[in-house]
Amino acid sequence: MKPEKRKIEILVLSDIHLGSYGCHAKELLHYLRSVNPKTVVLNGDIIDIWQFSKRYWPKSHMKVAQHIMKWASKGKKIYYITGNHDEMLRKFAGLRMGSLCIKNKLVLELNNGQRAWFFHGDVFDVTMEHSKWLAKLGAIGYDSLILVNRFVNFVSEKILKKGKISLSKRIKNSVKSAMKFISNFEQACADIGIGNHYDYVVCGHIHQPEIRRISNDEGSIVYLNSGDWIENLTALEYNNGQWELYRFAPDGLLDMILNKEDDENEMSNAELFNKLVKEFKLMKQ
Repeated sequence: MKPEKRKIEILVLSDIHLGSYGCHAKELLHYLRSVNPKTVVLNGDIIDIWQFSKRYWPKSHMKVAQHIMKWASKGKKIYYITGNHDEMLRKFAGLRMGSLCIKNKLVLELNNGQRAWFFHGDVFDVTMEHSKWLAKLGAIGYDSLILVNRFVNFVSEKILKKGKISLSKRIKNSVKSAMKFISNFEQACADIGIGNHYDYVVCGHIHQPEIRRISNDEGSIVYLNSGDWIENLTALEYNNGQWELYRFAPDGLLDMILNKEDDENEMSNAELFNKLVKEFKLMKQ
């Protein structure tokens, strides 16, 4: 008997980077199968179009996309907010396909009368604004670092019998300019949110999961960041007037559960793609 899925009023995911080597699609799929959200906010960089290649599109990545489309076909409200890695979708802002809507930013009124402002956050990235080629080069370097990190973790766990480490986190935490950028980013988001009299500002982009109140001379606001599914494996969940930061905890049964479900629903990439297209067409009707 399958365990009952956790009900969530609003689920926020960002920076999944489907199509990149760093994406933890299997872990994300395990999480998606465990929850039953009413509204889903995909807050940018869901598909990594910068890194996308026909040579690398694992079945687990397709199944994540398929699962989200299945939610949409069942009538769950899904907002796809564009980010910098999927910026080509910005020209489709306002497009509705059934219960799925593409937006560049979003304001939701919560059940307690408070308002939450959602946007990806790359508009505050000076590198993105003035040197897009440099940002893309950095993305390739980041993806390479993730691959190196996987090898390091394999050695650390299997040979040295130690836990996992995050090279990117260590680099971020050791470089003062990186920490200053994160702090400035959070303050900039908060300042605009306060100026517009929102109660919450919800971002992604910097891969730094966070929930904290930020103040300035005009007031205060709760800043939230959903993190990512590259190194932090986090999401934001809203229930009964409260926001919580979900962190994926590796489970020894994870591989067994995924393999069992994969065996039961074994399909080729072509079959998965055709099924995804069918669900997409049904959703548009």
